[in-house]
Amino acid sequence: MPGKKTTKVLEENKKIAELSPNKEESTGEIITTNTGVKINDDHNSLKAGERGPTLMEDFIFREKITHFDHERIPERVVHARGSGAHGVFQVYESMEKYTKAGFLTDTSRETPVFVRFSTVAGSRGSTDLPRDVRGFAVKFYTEEGIFDLVGNNMPVFFIQDAIKFPDLIHAVKPEQHNEIPQAASAHDTFWDFISLMPESTHMIMWLMSDRAIPRSLRMMEGFGVHTFRLVNANNESCFVKFHWKPLLGVHSVAWDEAQKISGKDPDFHRRDLWEAIESGNFPEWELGVQIVPEADEHKFDFDLLDSTKIIPEELVPVQRIGKMTLNRNPDNFFAETEQVAFHIGHVVPGIDFTNDPLLQGRLFSYTDTQLIRLGGPNFQEIPINRPINPVHNNQRDGYMRQTINRGRTAYSPNSLRGGDPAQAKAAEGGFTSYTERIDAVKIRERSRSFFDHFSQATLFYNSQSDPEKQHIVDALRFELGKVDTVEIRQRMIGILTQVDKDLASQVAYGLGLEVPEEPEKPINHSVPADADPAKYEPFPPKTPVPDISAPLSMANTVKDSIKTRKIALLAADGVDAASLTTVKKALEAAGAIAEVVAPHLGDIIAADDTLIPVVKSFLTAASVFYDAIYVPSGSNSVATLEADADAVHFLNEAYRHCKAIAAHAGAVQVLEATYFFKKLPEDKSEGSALMEGVIVSDDATGLANTFIKAIAQHRFWEREKPRRVPA
Repeated sequence: MPGKKTTKVLEENKKIAELSPNKEESTGEIITTNTGVKINDDHNSLKAGERGPTLMEDFIFREKITHFDHERIPERVVHARGSGAHGVFQVYESMEKYTKAGFLTDTSRETPVFVRFSTVAGSRGSTDLPRDVRGFAVKFYTEEGIFDLVGNNMPVFFIQDAIKFPDLIHAVKPEQHNEIPQAASAHDTFWDFISLMPESTHMIMWLMSDRAIPRSLRMMEGFGVHTFRLVNANNESCFVKFHWKPLLGVHSVAWDEAQKISGKDPDFHRRDLWEAIESGNFPEWELGVQIVPEADEHKFDFDLLDSTKIIPEELVPVQRIGKMTLNRNPDNFFAETEQVAFHIGHVVPGIDFTNDPLLQGRLFSYTDTQLIRLGGPNFQEIPINRPINPVHNNQRDGYMRQTINRGRTAYSPNSLRGGDPAQAKAAEGGFTSYTERIDAVKIRERSRSFFDHFSQATLFYNSQSDPEKQHIVDALRFELGKVDTVEIRQRMIGILTQVDKDLASQVAYGLGLEVPEEPEKPINHSVPADADPAKYEPFPPKTPVPDISAPLSMANTVKDSIKTRKIALLAADGVDAASLTTVKKALEAAGAIAEVVAPHLGDIIAADDTLIPVVKSFLTAASVFYDAIYVPSGSNSVATLEADADAVHFLNEAYRHCKAIAAHAGAVQVLEATYFFKKLPEDKSEGSALMEGVIVSDDATGLANTFIKAIAQHRFWEREKPRRVPA
C-alpha cells in the first residue's frame, strides 16, 4: 500500500494533470476532428455509392490517415523490421488475353525484382519470430515502369475500410501508457479492438494459425490481398487476385520453438534468407493468379471488393503463370532494404485498381508516409527506388533532389521546348485508367455485401488438420490469457461461437470462462451511429461454398524435398566416421545442410583417428536452429553424449518440436537417455519410422534414405496429442 507521502504526491500530480491544457481524457466524450467537428461516422470512408471509390473530398479520412502516416519517424510505422533481396521474374506463357502489361506477356523478358519481407507490428529492433503477419512486397522493375505488388503472407486483412487502419495499428502496437508489449498482439488494447470489430474474425483465424510463425521467409506464401483489375490491349477488363506459391512448400515452427528462437537468435529469418542466397540455394516462388471475368463480379456469396474475404480455390483455381527467383543479397542494408519505398499505386499499363475501400485508402497513404519517412518528394530518386526506364516530367526541386534538369521549361503545355515532354498515346504505352461506369450518390456507408463476417472464418477453421486446429486453440488461449480485462475475453468467446462452438468451448475452458448458451450477437461498429442495424444484415447465400478448402491447410503443402533443411549431427571424440559420413553425404546430396555439433569447437577425432571439423558446439547451437537430428555410432562418442545433459536436452527438445530424429543402432543408448524413446513402439521399420519420425537402424545407407523421407514431412505434429511432452 502507498504511504501518506506517496498518496499526497499522486493526488497533486492528478490536479496538475487536470489543469494542464495539453492533457486529454476521452472517456465519455464524442469523437471529433482535430478542428473540433463532431464525427457522425468514424468507420466508413466517403464513397461514390456503397461499392464505389473513395472520394478525395473526404476530409475526415484524409486528416486521420495523414496524422497516422506521420506519427513515427524515421522507421516505418508498420513493417519496420524487414529483410530484402534482389532477383528476377519471368512469365511462363503470355497473359495477353487478360493484360497488356509487358512483363506478363513477353516470355523472353527477365524482369528484375527487389523483395522485402517484414513483420508488421514490431519495431526495427524486435525479433524475427513473433506471432505476426509477414509483409511480402515485390518491386518489379519493368520496361514500362515500376509495378509494386505490396502484400502479406495471409490473403485477407483485419479491416474492410482504410479509415480503420490507424485504429487497428494503434490497438496492436505497444500500449500507450507504458510502451509494452513489443511485437506482440497478446494484450488488452488489441483484443479490445478485435472483439468490437467482427469483420476481423477471418483474419484472426489466420493470425492464430501456424501461418503466423513461418519456418522461413522462403517457405511462406504471399498474397496481393486485394482484388485488382487486369486490362488487355482491347480495353477488356477482368478481376484478379495475386498469389506467390513457394516451391519449397509452406512450413511453420512450433510456438514454443518460436519463443526460444527469439531469445537465442532474433535474426533467425534474416540470417536464413541471407545464407540461402549466399550459398546459391536461391529461393523460388511461382506467381499465381485467380481470374474472374467482369460478368461474374456478383456471383459469389462474398464481395470481391472485401479484403476480409478470399476466393476459395475450389471456386476459382490458381493459375501458376511465372516464377520469381531471389539470387542476390543487398550490398548495403540501409541503402536498399531500409530505403526501398513500395506503393500500391505503382502500377503499369495493363494493371488497374478496383473500388476496394481498403485499397483506395492505401493509394493515398503510401505516398504520404514516404514523404515523412524518406524526407520529401524525391524518394523515387534513391537508387533502389529508381525505375530502369528513363524518367521525364516537369517535377523539380524539393529536398534531396539529385536529378539535374536542363532547359528552361518545367510546365505543360509549352512551346519553348516544342511541347516536350509530350503525352503518350495509349498505343504508345501511355497509362489509361479503366473506364468503369460510376453513377451513385455520395455516401459514408458500406455495401450490405460486406457484412458476412463469419462464414469464411468457419471455412478456414474447418479446413485445418487436427494439429493445426489445436494450435489455433492454444494460440487463442495464450493471447487471450495475456488479456487482463475479463470482459474483453468474454466478448471474444462470443465472437468465436459465431465461428465454431467447439473452438469457443475449448478456448473458454482454457480461460476459465463459460460459453453462453445464447451468445449476444457481436456489435457491428461499422454501422454509423444513427443507422438502422437491420439494414446491415448480410445477404443470404446464393452460391454453394465448399465445407473445406484443401489449400488453406499447411498439412497439404509440398513435402517432397529437404533442400536447404539444416540437420544437426551430434557427435564427440571417438565417433564412427563411416556412420557419420555416410548419412552426411546422403543428406547433402539431397540438398540439405548437415552440420556437426559437438561438446567443443575445432575438430573431433574419429575412432579411426580421422579429424572431423565441428561447426557448432552445444554452447553455441540449439535444436531450434535445426530441422532434424542424427546421432552416429562410436562407443566413446555415444558414451560422451549420453552423459552430456546438453546433448540429451538437444534430442528431447527436438522431439517436443516434432522433428525427425535418427540414430545409428550403435548409438541407441543416447536415445535411451531421453524421455521419449521408451514410449516409441518396438517396430522401427520404415513405415513405422515415418509415422513416428524416429528412425534407428544399423544400416547407415538405408537409415539415410528413410531419414530423408521423414525430414521431407517437415514435422510429426501428432506427437503433441498426448500433451505429455516436457519443456
